[in-house]
Amino acid sequence: MQVSVRPGRFRPEAARRDNALKPGSPVAREYEIGGRVQGVGFRPFVYRLAVAHGLSGWVRNRAGAVAVVVEGDPDAVARFAAALIAEAPPLARPTLAASRPIAALVGGTAGRGFVILPSIDGEAREAVVPPDHFACDDCLDELRDPAQRRYRYPFINCTQCGPRYTLIERLPYDRPNTAMAGFALCPDCQREYDNPADRRHHAQPLACPSCGPRLSFRRRMAAPGLRPGSPASAECEAAGEEALAACVASLRAGLTVAVKGIGGYHLMCDAANEGAVARLRASKHRPHKPLAVMVGEEGRDRLDAARRIVRLGPVESGMLVDPIRPIVLAAKRRNAPLAAGVAPGLSEIGVMLAYSPLHHLLLGDFGGPLVATSGNISGEPVLTDPDEAEARLGRIADAFLHHDRPIRRPADDPVCRAIAGRARPLRLGRGSAPLNMRLPVRLARPLLAVGGQQKVTVALGWNERAVVSPHIGDLASPRGLAVFRQVIADLQGLYGVAAERVVADAHRGYAGARWARRCGLPLTTVFHHHAHASALAGEHGIRTPMLVFAWDGVGYGVDGTLWGGEALLGRPGAWQRVASFRPFALPGGEAAGREPWRSALALCWQTGAEWPRGGALACDDLRHAWRRRLNAPETSAVGRLFDAAAALTGVAETASFEGQGPMWLEAVSRDGAPPVNLPLDLGCDGVWRSDWAPLLCVLLDDALGQGERGSIFHASLAAALVDQARRVREQHGVAIVGLTGGCFQNRLLTQAALRGLEADGFRVLLAEAVPANDAGLSFGQIVEAAGADPS
Repeated sequence: MQVSVRPGRFRPEAARRDNALKPGSPVAREYEIGGRVQGVGFRPFVYRLAVAHGLSGWVRNRAGAVAVVVEGDPDAVARFAAALIAEAPPLARPTLAASRPIAALVGGTAGRGFVILPSIDGEAREAVVPPDHFACDDCLDELRDPAQRRYRYPFINCTQCGPRYTLIERLPYDRPNTAMAGFALCPDCQREYDNPADRRHHAQPLACPSCGPRLSFRRRMAAPGLRPGSPASAECEAAGEEALAACVASLRAGLTVAVKGIGGYHLMCDAANEGAVARLRASKHRPHKPLAVMVGEEGRDRLDAARRIVRLGPVESGMLVDPIRPIVLAAKRRNAPLAAGVAPGLSEIGVMLAYSPLHHLLLGDFGGPLVATSGNISGEPVLTDPDEAEARLGRIADAFLHHDRPIRRPADDPVCRAIAGRARPLRLGRGSAPLNMRLPVRLARPLLAVGGQQKVTVALGWNERAVVSPHIGDLASPRGLAVFRQVIADLQGLYGVAAERVVADAHRGYAGARWARRCGLPLTTVFHHHAHASALAGEHGIRTPMLVFAWDGVGYGVDGTLWGGEALLGRPGAWQRVASFRPFALPGGEAAGREPWRSALALCWQTGAEWPRGGALACDDLRHAWRRRLNAPETSAVGRLFDAAAALTGVAETASFEGQGPMWLEAVSRDGAPPVNLPLDLGCDGVWRSDWAPLLCVLLDDALGQGERGSIFHASLAAALVDQARRVREQHGVAIVGLTGGCFQNRLLTQAALRGLEADGFRVLLAEAVPANDAGLSFGQIVEAAGADPS
């Protein structure tokens, strides 16, 4: 993720120019502007720019672009054209698609100065659907000014902020094509909407207390001895400002409130209240998975409140104030005023700034940090509908703060982490998606890619372009599948692109792969780690051979085993496994992902090592089944090695969420430990394999602390990676190395590997826009399918 420029304040006078130009023969030109130019105030900007230069003509939305015609003095037209791109609104990302001379204007707009014409339908496939935007400074100033008519109005917005992706029903982006179509503008709002000099000119989510969405609060007050939600419960209801006050009072009382935001609901509680956090965890059946914390903007750089709970370096600071307003993983301060239960076992907290007007009001009135975790049943997409939220979250939330602005599709919060001095995305979501990516090859037909099983995104590719959806989640639930199908339909509808082929993971048991086989489109299957490698190659536009280390939990491999510690040489469509790890059999198969002790036993049983805890965890039947390879698939996954290390060191023998063992192991480990040498041998199949067995002596040595053992483990894997890269270079001369897969969300491992590779002369690539984890599979599937069969 590249930190972007923060949207500035609206300054119409900044566009004025000295128009005392020597008159020349008038010229007329037509421009077509592509990129992100809808939903960002681009047409009003063009209007002001043309008026400032004394030009006649018009601007209008077409489905995928903005069309502009101007006529006037040649110098003024030239200066106007240069400013179209250079001085565009901060949220815009315009590209000049076409510029051509035309005949002088006659009839129509001739003699009318410059006007904004109504939008026209057309091809949507070149459109850029804008993501949702955080509240800008101008709107926040109004929000806090008692003299303004939108004082404390939770849905204040303008052309530079507010919802977009979650609001749009179809293109072009005009109010009748959004969820705001049901809110008729009052006379005051209509005047702002119609005035090209106003920053709310054609702001499609425009609203005020007189004509816009409203808050409502509901809390069920259970009678003594009854659970909330029982028939005998009384109800407390409020609306508008009273609803906000009731929400704040509930949070101060230690209750959990489900709060509807831009892309869905958050479950919120007092982040400093140990009892409130514990009750939220118990009711959501989420004993350990970290909870995100939201803070208000304080101080000149907006980050004083965040600094009270986490330590911020330049990268973390930049991520927090980036326009996407992500959850940022940052080191927790020792005496942070937070409940210990916010992120047990971890040294980092996921923190984000308030990004919507409602959040600013809540945080300001509450006066402290709030837990703001996804309003969902764990693993499912975030909930968006008030009735469904009350039905599904009724046993988790004590109260609900709703609003009546519809959310057309969910968008969870994005997540980022600083790794190797750059912001790295871990989850795409509100503000960062739909993510537009340029493909390294042109597609002959539109492709739809459906990703994996967890952390699912879907991607739509056509021509030289791919669009990646926000995070959907796990497809194991009916709601996950329903949102999966909705997003597939929405992407094709919004962009006017009908997929002609579907791409899915080669694992036939994945829900997305099953859907792909039934959808009626021709099917291409892509192996899991080939998709990981191609996502990285595609993001960086690499078309020459490179070496990609794809390390993660497990994924179905070319040989029918579970891969996850692979080094792949080649390019999209032509990957060859050249290095891996000594395989081992997982007792219990998929259960090993939830119970790290199973991976630990696998390593011990495979080598004959004794683990004192092993006898208490495994029964004789399990070992007997393992010996016979019954439900004990073979794997080379580094993610399972991390699980084993977490269990053998006593950090985590069981897991209540994916990745718990590796995350907790990283938290106790430090950089700079001496590595254990892992033997590397060339197999008869031509694949180099590192042997993890020497690590067992260290991991089982109770004379060493957990942190020391974890540190040696990290250093040893990084050293083994560099050793494999050297051997492959000796054989094939490769100079470019990529690191991808969920294991490279681990900062300690990634930075150690990066240092070793760069010291050895390799050029190293990491994910920057597309997550390295399974959220990037959909994009990688498109790149891989295109590389294998460009036709």
